[in-house]
Amino acid sequence: MSTPENLERGLAARKRIPRRSLSALTTTGRDPLSILAAQNRTRVPELVPLRTERMSANPFAFYRATAALQAADLARDPHSGILVASCGDAHVANFGFYASPQRTLVFDLNDFDEAAWAPWEWDLKRLIASVVIAGQATSRDEEVVDAAVRAAIYAYSRAIHSSVGASPLERFYRHSDLDAALAIMDPQSRRAMRVAIREAKKRTGDKAARKLTQLDEDGRRRFVDEPPTMTHVDSEFANRLQGYIETYVASADISIRVLLHDYVFADIARRVVGVGSVGTRCWIAVFQDGDGRPLLLQIKEAGRSVLAEYGGIEQPVKADQYIAEQGQGARVVALQKTLQAFSDPFLGHARGPEGRDFYVRQFRDMKGGVAAETLEDVPFGTYAQACAVTLARAHAQSETVTQLAGYIGNGRVVADAILQWARAYADLSRADYEAFLAAN
Repeated sequence: MSTPENLERGLAARKRIPRRSLSALTTTGRDPLSILAAQNRTRVPELVPLRTERMSANPFAFYRATAALQAADLARDPHSGILVASCGDAHVANFGFYASPQRTLVFDLNDFDEAAWAPWEWDLKRLIASVVIAGQATSRDEEVVDAAVRAAIYAYSRAIHSSVGASPLERFYRHSDLDAALAIMDPQSRRAMRVAIREAKKRTGDKAARKLTQLDEDGRRRFVDEPPTMTHVDSEFANRLQGYIETYVASADISIRVLLHDYVFADIARRVVGVGSVGTRCWIAVFQDGDGRPLLLQIKEAGRSVLAEYGGIEQPVKADQYIAEQGQGARVVALQKTLQAFSDPFLGHARGPEGRDFYVRQFRDMKGGVAAETLEDVPFGTYAQACAVTLARAHAQSETVTQLAGYIGNGRVVADAILQWARAYADLSRADYEAFLAAN
């Protein structure tokens, strides 16, 4: 379909689902605590209290852990019907820095556990609500938060329109230039970003290995137990995990398979990560070369995306077939490679004999983030825009991007609607948080 035809389809979608209707938020008939309880039943029982503790820290921590609640809420209200490959959990803390295969630092989305196909505005709404909640966390003036939200949505709209007329190949190669972005930032924002960049560069696999492992008498690296966040598993289960790793290696790029011939397995332990992920099955494995130098890989459980499970979005037939054949870990890897400009070359997936799916990636390869809620007002707005532009680049990998451009227009109507929705959703999420605290 041509560019003019796709733009026309986007304009026609406005008649079916007016852009102002994106402000709708149904607050009746919800049972958020039941959804959280259902998620807990699938998790490692002894880690559920730790998940509860981390979610209880503050309203923003709670919001980070409730992608399922939001997907269920979004499913109740009108949506544009224009589906894109979506992150599924695009809040401000899930953008950040990591090392590219060229060993340069890049800024992009960095969490894809919930990635699936969904209406484009679901990702944008999750991002914008997180801007509002992060802004409220430090008692910013409402005018400051509103300005940050509008600027972010306008930036998203401009970035989407910049893809109109570009070939799929041009959209594929498009990426952000970190140095160029820093050069045009205001001094205050530039300083804040440079601090985050310095911290990210310190978070290397080698440094993590020095902190998390020690050499035993035979020169083999072993993880140091720090319950409950780092604990060894029994030897029988460790042997099964090595089987997962062998399956993973078969799924990895041929260059990684060749590289791994120079390493031998040394040790594996359970590692608790994040906030919302606490209680899912996650391990960290250390390998070492002939001179004892380490390589850390993270093995993380992959369940069904909340966009499909709680959002009820019917996935493309080919996507469902791929997941049925390869598993949910393959979904995470495939969509991460689709949505990121540069991805970890070690990405791969595995299916366990118990019917659980996993994906594998490097551990702490210069991965770092920006604590948006701690920024001064100007950098806070700049960061929100950076996240929005990054999200737009990810959505532009979908063939529906031109329809999206036709629908969103200059962004003004959508900004009004989503700002209204985000304010209401921040209130709803805070009420859920207070109910969660009361119940726990």
